[in-house]
Amino acid sequence: MKIIDEFIHKESAGGILLIFATLAALALSNSFLAPLYQSFLHIPVEIRVGALHLDKSLYHWVNDGLMAIFFLLVGLEVKREILEGELSSLSQAALPGIAALGGMAVPALIYYGFNHDNPVAVSGWAIPTATDIAFALGILSLLGSRAPVALKIFLMALAIIDDLGAIVIIAVFYTTDLSVLSVSVAAAAMTALVLMNRFGVTRKSAYFLVGAILWVSVLKSGVHATLAGVALAFTIPLNARDASGKAISPLKDIEHSLHFWVAFLILPLFAFVNAGINIAGIPVAELAGPVPAGIALGLFLGKQLGVFGFSWLAIRAGVARLPTGCNWTQLYGVSVLTGIGFTMSLFITSLAFEDDRLFHYTDKLAILAGSFISGLVGYAVLRFSVTRPHPPA
Repeated sequence: MKIIDEFIHKESAGGILLIFATLAALALSNSFLAPLYQSFLHIPVEIRVGALHLDKSLYHWVNDGLMAIFFLLVGLEVKREILEGELSSLSQAALPGIAALGGMAVPALIYYGFNHDNPVAVSGWAIPTATDIAFALGILSLLGSRAPVALKIFLMALAIIDDLGAIVIIAVFYTTDLSVLSVSVAAAAMTALVLMNRFGVTRKSAYFLVGAILWVSVLKSGVHATLAGVALAFTIPLNARDASGKAISPLKDIEHSLHFWVAFLILPLFAFVNAGINIAGIPVAELAGPVPAGIALGLFLGKQLGVFGFSWLAIRAGVARLPTGCNWTQLYGVSVLTGIGFTMSLFITSLAFEDDRLFHYTDKLAILAGSFISGLVGYAVLRFSVTRPHPPA
């Protein structure tokens, strides 16, 4: 349980920092410092090595570069959980897996129902399908020992499967025209990584070096660059032995090292550069439009209906069982918390609608509103459903 406790602790603390980063972005973008904030987002950052030329704004370096590191961490967590964690057996993965499926399907259907007749808006169907694990665990952590550990593990496993679903969605539905040369280089880099794993290479620097080549080639290929992080993660060995025969885990070492930087730098910086919405510039009539309505209702209603509804069906059918020490009200409360889409929803928005101004920023405002209401209601349900502290696991 030590790894799980450490994971929850760091994700919870990171969730609090995400709140401050979001509030800072909103404050700056709605004050006399708004021009300074916009200038910060568009600082040009250029890297040139021979014929290789990468020239992007700070905003794009965060979304395409730093978020690849976040997805590397997600990939490492998914691989570890599948091989030896909460997703390592069918019985353990059944409830969070079925719940995550419902939590992606129902919000997507709600959004589609609002926007099916708009070919531009419909591409945002995946926005309300995401769950922000940092925020959700941060809210759950406010209950302290009164929340059963099994409930926290369920939420963590569900969110990890949710992230895996988001990775598949990004790879399949948000890939642009492909560059044959770049895809070929990416395939060669991926082949090299797989062979390194097969031949027992344990040096982390070797994986990072080839991984950097993979990231650049994927960035240039038309596939979103963050997927390189996931691909790299799946090739890093979980268990191995060094030259002296000592048992080591390159995967766990990297995962442990990345947690701090992702929780306390990358995700807060991502929130800061993506949550700066000029509320005063949003037309009031646009707030009730089909895009913000589909996103906000997809997050708040769709996530809880999908997660709780599919969980209820699975448990009643005998396919899964309630988390140990939990009741139906607590399961419902956690289902509401999964409507906190925030980080992943904002990320998918940047892929679905490349022009932030397309819907007058109402898409991002709807993410903030749906996430805020989900967090508030989810906490209230859990707060009044827990009457006494639970012993530590």
